[in-house]
Order: sequence, then C-alpha cells, then structure tokens
Amino acid sequence: QVQLAESGGGLVQAGGSLRLSCVASGPVWGIKTMGWYRQAPGRPRDMVALVTAAGTTLYGDSVKGRFTIARDFARDTVALQMNDLKSEDTAVYYCAASEVVGRVRLDDDDTWGQGTQVTVSS
Repeated sequence: QVQLAESGGGLVQAGGSLRLSCVASGPVWGIKTMGWYRQAPGRPRDMVALVTAAGTTLYGDSVKGRFTIARDFARDTVALQMNDLKSEDTAVYYCAASEVVGRVRLDDDDTWGQGTQVTVSS
C-alpha cells in the first residue's frame, strides 16, 4: 500500500512563501496522478494542484499564477511552491496520489497523506 508523507507547513505572513514536499513510499510504481488538496475549517476539500502521469499540470483557479507544482518521477516526490500567500490560503494541505489512469478528481478511494497545516497571517 502506497504511503504519503508531507512536510513543510507552518506559519507565514501574507505575501510570503512556503514550500511543501511529499514523498511516496511502498508500491509507488502504480501511482498515476499525484498532487495537493487543501481543506479549510468548515469548507470542502479543494484541489490545489496535480500532476498526471503524462506530466500535465492542473491548478485550482484561486492559486494560478502564485503556486507551482513540481513532480520528480524518479524520486516519487511532489513539491508545491507557494508564493504571494494570502489569508484565504490558510488550510490543512494534503498530498494525494491516485493509481487510476486519467483520474484528476481524487476521492477517498485514493491515497492521502496525514496533512500539514499552513497558516497565513494578515
């Protein structure tokens, strides 16, 4: 079973930057899509950024132009560089991976990390 471990969350002032990292372990050869979701209190879980097996990147509308996702297929890692952070980016960020070809809407059937808190102070 694939396992995901996130790191890099923390507290930052508005306008600042953070970098999140996620490493996959276990039978990683089955991973197709890999990326990040986030969930703020009282809100649904939203897609932040994904990278498909073909290397296609997808971003949520609210982070386009500010966040950059990078996936290292050889090392089974995915990173999220977050710039110009805003208070509305405050959330728990989850690394996620799917073994389903073409899936870009990950759900509870896919693999999720434990999450890392990102707090942006205004």
